[in-house]
Amino acid sequence: MRKGQNPAKSAKSVAKPERITVALLNYIPFLSGFYAETLDVLKVSLESMRKDAGLPFDLMIFDNGSCAEVRDYLVKEKEEGRIQYLILSEKNMGKGGAWNVMLAGAPGEIIAYTDADVLFYPNWLKASVDLLETYPNVGMVTARPFRTPENFLQSSITWAKQNAQLEQGDILPYEWFYEFSTTLGFSDDELKKIYSETTDYRVTYKNLPAYLGASHWQFTAYKSVLAQFLPFDMDKPMGQVRQLDERMDAAGYLRLMPVERYAQNMSNTLPSTLKIGSTPKQDSRSKRLWDLPFIKKPFMALYNFIFNLYYK
Repeated sequence: MRKGQNPAKSAKSVAKPERITVALLNYIPFLSGFYAETLDVLKVSLESMRKDAGLPFDLMIFDNGSCAEVRDYLVKEKEEGRIQYLILSEKNMGKGGAWNVMLAGAPGEIIAYTDADVLFYPNWLKASVDLLETYPNVGMVTARPFRTPENFLQSSITWAKQNAQLEQGDILPYEWFYEFSTTLGFSDDELKKIYSETTDYRVTYKNLPAYLGASHWQFTAYKSVLAQFLPFDMDKPMGQVRQLDERMDAAGYLRLMPVERYAQNMSNTLPSTLKIGSTPKQDSRSKRLWDLPFIKKPFMALYNFIFNLYYK
């Protein structure tokens, strides 16, 4: 038998979520080896995200089975009011599984998704939403320009040729291209080759310029648009996330980037400028030795074997 009345019945109103939900996906299984600096990377990412986004937002974090130290940090952040929604998964559900929960469950009308290793610059969110709300039929906006594979841009190019002013060529400065692409593991020679063999597309619509392109590592989109592509059925933790890029293009949605840099990929290490007491890294002789292919390849194979043995 019930005793008394539920006090919640006397409440006259409930809190409403912000229009925008920033949704961050995190996975740090341990704090050594490849992941030695990743908790610090996460902390810097969160600090830069909050510093001056340009628009208010609620923060949702989905932790994909991280180690105890990382979970404890996230719980503390939640208890201190710096995270509005925190989901702690017992196991790694992969990026697709996490997206199914995050992109469907985020309460905002607009979702700004990010991996946990992105460094944000002031007004990153406002610049993204400006493009989202100015251009028609936008699928996703990534907060920095970079070279996007042209096979994912067919719908955007077709639309731009018919409805806007379109420029093509080496418009993106090589320094900006290098700054981002070097974090993906390419050598300098590989980057020069990629830059020489690819091109930029820049469009202007209603006096607001943008590059054509976007990517799954960070994007802002309407929740109603993302819902059309759920659920994601990915049978590997990583490597299949371009499904979103492909599906967006196939469905005829625009994929855009601002003409200024509002985000940067840090990967698994902090930039030297953000490390206390650090100095620029020198390309030492020993470092060059370890990077030789006949040495690096077997050691990386051993590392991957040990990682999969414990964590796959």
